[in-house]
Amino acid sequence: MIAGTLAFTETVSWGILYYAFSVFLVPMRDEFGWSAAAVTGAYSLALLISGLAAPFVGRWLDRRGPRALMTAGSLLGALLVVAWSRVGDLTLYYLIWAGIGLAMAATLYEPAFATVTRWFERDRSRALLLVTVAAGFASTIALPLSGWLVDRFTWRTALLVLAAILAVATIPPHALLLRRRPEDLGLLPDGAAPRQDAAVDAQAVFSEGVSVGDALRDPAFRWLTLAFFLETFSAIAVGVHLIPYLTERGDGARFAAAAAGLIGAAQVGARVLATVFGNRLSQVALTALVFALQAVALVVLMGWQTRAGVLSAVLLLGAGRGVVTLMRPGLVAEFYGRTHFGAISGMLALFLTGARALAPVGAGVAYTLAGSYDPVLWGMATVSALAALAMIRVGQQRERLRG
Repeated sequence: MIAGTLAFTETVSWGILYYAFSVFLVPMRDEFGWSAAAVTGAYSLALLISGLAAPFVGRWLDRRGPRALMTAGSLLGALLVVAWSRVGDLTLYYLIWAGIGLAMAATLYEPAFATVTRWFERDRSRALLLVTVAAGFASTIALPLSGWLVDRFTWRTALLVLAAILAVATIPPHALLLRRRPEDLGLLPDGAAPRQDAAVDAQAVFSEGVSVGDALRDPAFRWLTLAFFLETFSAIAVGVHLIPYLTERGDGARFAAAAAGLIGAAQVGARVLATVFGNRLSQVALTALVFALQAVALVVLMGWQTRAGVLSAVLLLGAGRGVVTLMRPGLVAEFYGRTHFGAISGMLALFLTGARALAPVGAGVAYTLAGSYDPVLWGMATVSALAALAMIRVGQQRERLRG
């Protein structure tokens, strides 16, 4: 019930709060005469605020659970989408998106992953798969729907319809179905009934995990943070500049957009394969392998300059991103347990916000200085390779701790 509820509400929330924005960029720019930078700046502000709020959201989840937070986040998000539909002032527009950033923090993957981690241990990978596979189709659903609404009505009316969908589809499920932890219903993780068994009790105590301070002092956490920071930086930079790179080298804007769109489909397929076959490798080894493949994908993209080469590289890039989404919560839960998962994962998310904020502008500056995308992509391939090496260090630190 918990995983199914979150699979549904995450799909709706991601689709409306995150992906739909791009559909409204042009009609807003045309009506108000604002620059593209002014319109997208508010969206960037929302993403920044969402990341900065992650540690506070995590602590709330650890102490009080997801029910009130995610319900309030959905309510706030719906109200602010309504407010967005009425906007006419740039300052107010930025304030609205600052609030939507808080709604994102309270409703998207961070609280969903924390909830899944609380409720599942043995079946955690399957529960995360269900949530992320469903949400992986958010853009596939939300973008055409938003575009149709804008064409059929106006962009303001379209936002009112999306706000209603967000409210109806997420507020009741969050309020009625979410709970802090299975123990609140007299259950153990994975929905198991409690047993008077010492081994089970000992396992439950072990799974409670370590404190936030102990996690932050763990060298493995610092290497884990570095690895995901580097890979996030590379993935975001490549994602933002992939279409311009392909267009610049003569692949055509239509083909470039279609190729980039395959990343989403590759993400979903890779998550399924990683869950089915991932038990053959440790999570650390699998993550390091995926990071290394991201570097290989960029080398393929630059070296195999045909459409087949582009498609091969894009599929590898999308597969890597899909697996990374599953690996991050899985690794934090494996290393540090359930009790403080929200706060620990939130601290990791805070650092990754820096990578998301720096990557687009950093790659843009590098392109301006180099006068070409090739040095930028070689740089991102190097960054992904360094991320893989950092993950190897994570494994070494964990082995040292066990020893």
